[in-house]
Amino acid sequence: MADSSHRDTDHPKRRILPPFSVLSVSSVVKNFAMSSAKPGKLVVVSGPSGVGKSTVVREVLAECGGRVKLSVSATTRPPRPGERDGVDYHFLSDAEFRRRREAGEFLECIEVFGRGHWYGTLWDEVRSSLAGGKWVLLEIDVDGAADVVRQFAEAVTIFIRPESLAELERRLRSRQTDSEDAIQRRLAVARHELQLADRYEYQVVNVTVPEAVRDICEILRSRGLEA
Repeated sequence: MADSSHRDTDHPKRRILPPFSVLSVSSVVKNFAMSSAKPGKLVVVSGPSGVGKSTVVREVLAECGGRVKLSVSATTRPPRPGERDGVDYHFLSDAEFRRRREAGEFLECIEVFGRGHWYGTLWDEVRSSLAGGKWVLLEIDVDGAADVVRQFAEAVTIFIRPESLAELERRLRSRQTDSEDAIQRRLAVARHELQLADRYEYQVVNVTVPEAVRDICEILRSRGLEA
């Protein structure tokens, strides 16, 4: 799951806050009470495009051995070659996404201008797993993270950052997948995201993937994830 295949956040975007649903939050609490499992926790991971967060997240999930589940985002964009519905994304039509958004079924959602596609995290992806004792990891942008924390103040928030902006630019160019304009857009968004990194409880510098994975796993264990 490469960074370039995640949410295309190098374009101007419009925030649409899902209706704050007390019923949605309280139903999570109710499910906790009905379950004998220790409640899981929500983990939010963000970072600029090109920082390697998707690779780090994949390795963290493998290291955790099933104790942490990745939340699968929903999107209105068409599947790319090799992508599977329900695995890489929940692929929804524009009408179905709108219906679910208006019904308050999203924890957070976003429309990406320039592409006209919607992305979001469905409540159902989170609620059942938390109630069953699973930790749920969301790999989302800084705006989506703010929406989540607004509803889950106890969420564990982690920002993955590069050693420097120059190193991030080097990584973007080494991929050889973007035009010069696209690289400059990604760098502009990265500057904005880095300015907001202090909103996160933890910041992890991705010097090497194994080091970043070790740091994140230590954070999760310190917050109660069983070894």
